[in-house]
Amino acid sequence: MSDFFKIHPDDPQPHLIRRTATMVQRGGIIVYPTDSGYALGCQMGNKAALDRIRAIRQLDKKHPLTLVCRDLSELSLYARIEDTAIYRLLKNYTPGPYTFLLKATHEVPKRLMAPKRKVIGIRIPDHKIALAILEALGEPLLSTTLILPNQKMPLLEPAAIHDMLGQQVDLVVHGGFCGLEPTTVIDLVTGTPSLVRLGKGDPRPFL
Repeated sequence: MSDFFKIHPDDPQPHLIRRTATMVQRGGIIVYPTDSGYALGCQMGNKAALDRIRAIRQLDKKHPLTLVCRDLSELSLYARIEDTAIYRLLKNYTPGPYTFLLKATHEVPKRLMAPKRKVIGIRIPDHKIALAILEALGEPLLSTTLILPNQKMPLLEPAAIHDMLGQQVDLVVHGGFCGLEPTTVIDLVTGTPSLVRLGKGDPRPFL
């Protein structure tokens, strides 16, 4: 059975954050809270963990996952930001409930990119627990929203998540209620923002 950490959403306990990051570094899969619901996360370069996440959600290799970063500086290591207007938008609206599609840099493993496009989904969450985990980890989390196969809505109750996925993940982080709406997805690849998916984030600043 997986571990279950109850972490305070406003004042995350450092020892639990460190243990969470260690779990990821050892190849574990975690369930953790973000500003747009609970997500599955693993180490960016760990193929075995990535395959386990895809199996949990029954995703094929064409389904994109997201790199979750701690700040704009880290984001720029993995995504090309060549337009000053795009940079200003990212600076003004991160952290927040947005996922941005951007051209990937060479730091991104090829298996994480959208097929044939060299594009990566990337975001900075506005959630203290998620940001604390990322800070302790020192690198992005590879993530996807926790929506189980044949379900339309993400799971939101940590104890129920633990009961359902306790044999498939290594740790469930209980960070309280964090919503049901997914992120708003904005395509910035061409330099002209376009809306891919409407979610929690207000799309109007990008359109």
